Amino acid sequence: MNEIELKYGCNPNQKPSRIYMEDGSDLPVTVLNGRPGYINFLDALNGWQLVKELKEATGIPAATSFKHVSPAGAALGKPLSDVLKSIYRIDADKDLSPLACAYARARGADRMSSFGDFIALSDECDADTARLIQPEVSDGVIAPGYSDEALEILKSKKKGNYNIIKIAADYNPQKIERKEVFGVTFEQGRNDLPLTGELLGDIVTKNKALSDEAKNDMLVALITLKYTQSNSVCYVKDGQAIGIGAGQQSRIHCTRLAGSKADNWYLRQSPKVLGLPFKEGIGRADMDNAIDLYIGEFYEDILADGEWERVFTKRPEVFTDSEKKEWLAGNTGVTLGSDAFFPFGDNIERAAKSGVKYIVQPGGSIRDDQVIETCDKHDMVMCFTGVRLFHH
Repeated sequence: MNEIELKYGCNPNQKPSRIYMEDGSDLPVTVLNGRPGYINFLDALNGWQLVKELKEATGIPAATSFKHVSPAGAALGKPLSDVLKSIYRIDADKDLSPLACAYARARGADRMSSFGDFIALSDECDADTARLIQPEVSDGVIAPGYSDEALEILKSKKKGNYNIIKIAADYNPQKIERKEVFGVTFEQGRNDLPLTGELLGDIVTKNKALSDEAKNDMLVALITLKYTQSNSVCYVKDGQAIGIGAGQQSRIHCTRLAGSKADNWYLRQSPKVLGLPFKEGIGRADMDNAIDLYIGEFYEDILADGEWERVFTKRPEVFTDSEKKEWLAGNTGVTLGSDAFFPFGDNIERAAKSGVKYIVQPGGSIRDDQVIETCDKHDMVMCFTGVRLFHH
């Protein structure tokens, strides 16, 4: 079929709504279950491009968790430590497929933002991955295929209405893309520039020690940024995004936002958080909300009398600023990518507070020397790619 009618557009008042192929050819997607909406398809098609490119660039299965046309998380299918299994709500003795590990990492990086997400998977969805998706609050999933068992598991979600989309893995769109805004048609060449290790050769800092693992993390950052609403920056560690800042008008605010998400990801691994005395039967979303408050500046909201009793068996001790700072000092070897140049060294100073050791960005600022000097001050390794990755 070359057209799918949608319930409505971005908002209920925006009707009629559809997706279709202007040239009359068949759509590259098939709805196997549910009734995806306008925003669902925007998330699905952007997410699919992201995971497809990650798999092509690294050879490792990939997954992403999309919300409002930007990724909340993206990751490669690397094995999970016991601590990561704990914070991602996975049984310690459970062995997972690489694709399931990728999904667990993508969903687990920023669980608050991933609530009600749309998932994209680089490979056929297997039963392991479907079982991880099943209990999460999610709008849908797109993948090049589904095993019979995985499809049955996913069809049981949302009272049988979970959105499941299959995409043709070999589909390649036209070189020119168009969209209409306020009756005016915009046209541009599709951003199909491959992001590979060849872009990482221009190391501009004194420290030039760039490991293969760090190069992989740089590729994860760059490909994630390619499909994140600009301005955007992305913190990455061990093959997964741990903090994504999207759509900020100021790059330093973007760097701070993503940095705070990266800090939260690491704080969740601290013994103080892992040992929180949750009541039996507390839902995942309530646990996530409680943890977010507990590690944040408004911790009194969850520790106040009459509040903590709702989720905890006893009142937890305050996670003090000094304790947080001491724990965060252990987060090292982080990579930071940016979709455009850093205009000031303040971005680098903020990145250093979140354990950043490696930076990848286009370069080209009139203050590049200042930015490089700040990186050298922190013994960081920085690559200039010469490639801007704005996405709107």
